Amino acid sequence: MSRLVPPHGSETLKPLLLEGAEREEEMVRARTLKQVPMTSRETSDLIMMGIGAFTPLEGFMGHDDWKSVCEHFTMPSMDGLFWPIPITVSAARDLADSIAIGEDVALVDGESGTLMGTMKVTEKYRIDRELECRHVFGTTDLEHPGVQKVMAQEELNLAGPVKVVSESFFPEMFGSLYQRPAEARAIFDERGWSTVAALQLRNPMHNSHAYLAKVAIEVCDGVYIHQLLGKLKPGDIPAEVRVRCIDALVKNYFREERVVQGGYPMEMRYAGPREALLHAVFRQNYGCSHLIVGRDHAGVGDYYGPFDAHRIFDEIPHGSLRLQPLKMDWTFYCYDCGEMASMKTCPHESKATIDEQGNHVSGSRLLLSGTMLRKMLSEGKPVPKEFSKPEVVAILREYYASLEEKVEIKLHGAATGDAAGKD
Repeated sequence: MSRLVPPHGSETLKPLLLEGAEREEEMVRARTLKQVPMTSRETSDLIMMGIGAFTPLEGFMGHDDWKSVCEHFTMPSMDGLFWPIPITVSAARDLADSIAIGEDVALVDGESGTLMGTMKVTEKYRIDRELECRHVFGTTDLEHPGVQKVMAQEELNLAGPVKVVSESFFPEMFGSLYQRPAEARAIFDERGWSTVAALQLRNPMHNSHAYLAKVAIEVCDGVYIHQLLGKLKPGDIPAEVRVRCIDALVKNYFREERVVQGGYPMEMRYAGPREALLHAVFRQNYGCSHLIVGRDHAGVGDYYGPFDAHRIFDEIPHGSLRLQPLKMDWTFYCYDCGEMASMKTCPHESKATIDEQGNHVSGSRLLLSGTMLRKMLSEGKPVPKEFSKPEVVAILREYYASLEEKVEIKLHGAATGDAAGKD
């Protein structure tokens, strides 16, 4: 019998992905239905429902659930179930008007045209986009990438139960790294784990991430390095590069029996504290008892305080989640301590200065972040050895060199085209 934490709001996982003959029949039937194109975010949310990661959701939310989730973190249709971020799908006015309540529609990925699933439409409604943005993102600033997505939604939302027929390209592109919750739970059960800490990653794993993971291993049976495989904002490191970096770090610097790597298909919303709660919900569905919550978890820019994601776990009603946060302070390398440390453990407060060659000049604390690492590499600057392992830096340098090569080829092609009178 499994010793893992139960899924959110349910004793068992509730995947909505059809298989075998049932899937084939639904795909044939879908050809006769009106098509509703979905954004990349909506497509990834549908896949999350399909694989059971959004257990116990049965489909896209109606108006009352949408509003209550925004304002109160609860779903009235599911007896007040805790849920932190609305899961919705939108449609253009003319398409929505053509769909009758009770009608089945085909859900297709708007970018590729791939059939992803079907939905029985039980409701059509308009949302207050600014209200959603204020509650979910804490801002209506259109510079925020999550706000941009919400404000660009089609005019009306559609609600209803769904059947999922595709996981898009994720299984083929990422192989065994891409995992459904049931698959991750099976691995944890096989290892006899009962406590599992999830490490959320959307950046290559630098030394601060490794430090947090090793702290978690000391207090749990193991750590689940769970990386996002869905769409990111421009400038972030693509998943296939990040996978190589993490793999190199785990194989060379961790006890492999204490680490499981996995990937999930959700798209980042950059919703900071609210997204930390959503990460907690679906990590519980994956079988994790704890979630490592570090500095500026799921944040972007300066929209959130560094530890807002810590505080929000104390603000939600008691018992909302079985999973618990592992709240980690700001971590860094301390030259005086001679090791990785945190604000809670290190008495040396001066900021470290690094010269142009990446050598330590003065001060104690070298603050580490994915943003800083990307900046150093994109500018061709030396990376201090305390920042990340050499195997990781080598992979990232190769990636940034390939970007420069593509830019040079593009510029050369443009110049050649101009010379030939081409537009």
